[in-house]
Amino acid sequence: MELDLQLYSVRTDLALEAKELAQGPQQTPIPGVNEEVDEADGIKVTRLAVANQVGSQAIGRAIGNYVTLEVPGLRGGDTGLAQRVSEVFAREFEHFLERIGINKDSSVLIVGLGNWNVTPDSLGPLVVENTLITRQFFELLPDQVAPGYRKVSAIAPGVLGLTGIESSEVVQGIVDRTKPDVIIAIDALASRSLERVNTTIQIADIGIHPGSGIGNKRRGLTREILGVPCIAIGVPTVCYASTIVNNVLEMMKNHFGQVANGTGAAHTKQIMGMLDDISENERLALVKEVLEPLGHDLIVTPKEIDEFIEEIANIVASGLNASLHDAVDPGNVGAYTH
Repeated sequence: MELDLQLYSVRTDLALEAKELAQGPQQTPIPGVNEEVDEADGIKVTRLAVANQVGSQAIGRAIGNYVTLEVPGLRGGDTGLAQRVSEVFAREFEHFLERIGINKDSSVLIVGLGNWNVTPDSLGPLVVENTLITRQFFELLPDQVAPGYRKVSAIAPGVLGLTGIESSEVVQGIVDRTKPDVIIAIDALASRSLERVNTTIQIADIGIHPGSGIGNKRRGLTREILGVPCIAIGVPTVCYASTIVNNVLEMMKNHFGQVANGTGAAHTKQIMGMLDDISENERLALVKEVLEPLGHDLIVTPKEIDEFIEEIANIVASGLNASLHDAVDPGNVGAYTH
């Protein structure tokens, strides 16, 4: 029987993972999707440009630009690496602002999406807490604002379950009154790869849909809805139990092949059975088909999430402060975060 993969599609908010899924094991190039990769000092930067509708349909992502920073070493608590990641993030974000025509004087509204009461979902509010907010000085004391700063405001609108109001509606009201030139929305995401949880940052110029990481895709924060350019910054903090089970099956398959001393294929086939014959996507669909009716396809986060979320939020906030304000540089960026 053929599985209906649409019913059990892989849930990921990362454009990079969507591209990898579309390419398959052979990593076949996708028309309309351009990729550029740089890697240095433990930081891998992948720049994806979805140029047309063909590429958009192939990977299931809107036409636009996506930058992904992958830093597996972040889990080691290396403060020097965290500083380098912040600097790389700031540089990439500056390029993003230039690409969409945002200059040094443009005003910015930072929106920290998520629920501050739930640790894996508190990234947005934590980033807002650590960003350098300056709009009040421009409004009340414009003559005393030193050169090198721009007008920045921020809001953590909470979630629908706490406020009864869609985040997009809250932001729409603020945009109508304060007229920012660009919106920067920060939210927690979901990944299909355990290795990318809490070690990856994605920047996209297509906006964001609050709650999309756990399947609650509602009214988004996009240029079409709000009338203002929207840049989304996301960090995967959770993944699904089905993804973990599938990853474990893949690791078991590789392990059996390595320890079988030259008879790997037959040994793996003996243990894995038909699971060895189907593709990774089909196997994941099968796992989801088994878990979801039972309510066992849980959303999972690492037990060290408290430390991880604080560190990654500081990295994002430091990078934003440095990229938005010329007066903030790597030498003094720490003065503006906790």
